[in-house]
Amino acid sequence: MKNKRVFAVFIAILVVVSLFISLIAYTSSASDDLMKGIKPNELSLNIDIKDGNIGAVDFSIWLFQNSMSDKENTIMSPLSVLCALAMVANGADGDTLSQIESVFGVSIVELNGYLQVYLKSLSSDDKASLDIANSVWIRDDGSILVVKDFLQTNADYYDASIFKALFDDGTLKDINGWVSEKTHGMIKSILNEISPYAVMYLINAIAFDAEWEQIYNESNVRPGIFTSVLGQKRDVQMMYSTEGVFLNDKDATGFMKYYAGRKYAFVAMLPNEGTSVNDYISTLTGLKIVNLLNDKQQIVVNVAVPKFESAYSIDLNDILSDMGMSAAFDSGNANFSRLASSTNRGNIYISKVTHKAIISVDEKGTKAGAATAIELSYGSVPLEPSKTVYLDRPFVYMIIDCEANIPVFIGTILDL
Repeated sequence: MKNKRVFAVFIAILVVVSLFISLIAYTSSASDDLMKGIKPNELSLNIDIKDGNIGAVDFSIWLFQNSMSDKENTIMSPLSVLCALAMVANGADGDTLSQIESVFGVSIVELNGYLQVYLKSLSSDDKASLDIANSVWIRDDGSILVVKDFLQTNADYYDASIFKALFDDGTLKDINGWVSEKTHGMIKSILNEISPYAVMYLINAIAFDAEWEQIYNESNVRPGIFTSVLGQKRDVQMMYSTEGVFLNDKDATGFMKYYAGRKYAFVAMLPNEGTSVNDYISTLTGLKIVNLLNDKQQIVVNVAVPKFESAYSIDLNDILSDMGMSAAFDSGNANFSRLASSTNRGNIYISKVTHKAIISVDEKGTKAGAATAIELSYGSVPLEPSKTVYLDRPFVYMIIDCEANIPVFIGTILDL
């Protein structure tokens, strides 16, 4: 009996020691927060975000036009991609920077100021929130020397969290955990693995969660039919309501449905009969979207919206390269000298840009999340007659920041 007790105590001690060793091992692989040594500067910028929104919307539409699928539902956050690219652009120079700025349509100095003011303008409450977070993850093995001004700029303008890590399985867990937390669990992971050649990740995460200004009652939700892009009839749950903002251009009609507080709104555009979603999207420009929203009509609109969920992921390397920033993806010619220098492993370039987004629209409101990871490696009048817009066939939709008229999310529904 005594031997059994001694053996049991020995096993217990072994378990405790094993747990302690495991804890030490996990802690050693955890990512260290470098913001302890970098304090964001207080910036005082006098910028009207509405003055620069056409450029931001132009980029959003251009990116979406080049990223959408003609076979499946698409959802993405151009704002997430823009924030991640702006952070990496702060480390670019020469032709690499010139090409990136050409894609942006503005200089990185102007974009930094615009986005900083915009991000500071975001408001959230219990019924409508838009949360945006940024982070920089740096390989901690002495292989690169990061330029401190690069980190300072991204801390100042993007409130970026900055971490150094071993880039092992622990770091992969940390990055995916950060993305999951910042998207309120909607995007569970952004990376499947960490490349042995990766030296830095710049990541943006967005979470949108808002109730409708007028929540649908049970009587407002009835069975309906949605006709897919291939002409197939789908049984869906349609949400019927009367809205007060009608949108119209020569190619489509639509409406705006506000979320609580009217800071954000759901916008949907239904292409005219005979005009496909792809053809309609090809006509869009930043100016056209801004004018469409500025020219909204206060008219009664009878609306039907299908309940839907949509998720999408895409590798943006080829798309961004074709848009005009090919130098950034060229391992031999990329110039990120204002970001970091490699000590012994060749030139630093963008090896991967990954984007994931998800949206859910139902009776209560909308939840949407998005994340973008850039991998750097070495070598809202008097009433007029009512209108009707039933989204019973393929359509385009956006979640709009009503004050800046910026599409935070944009997507298509081709099938349900």
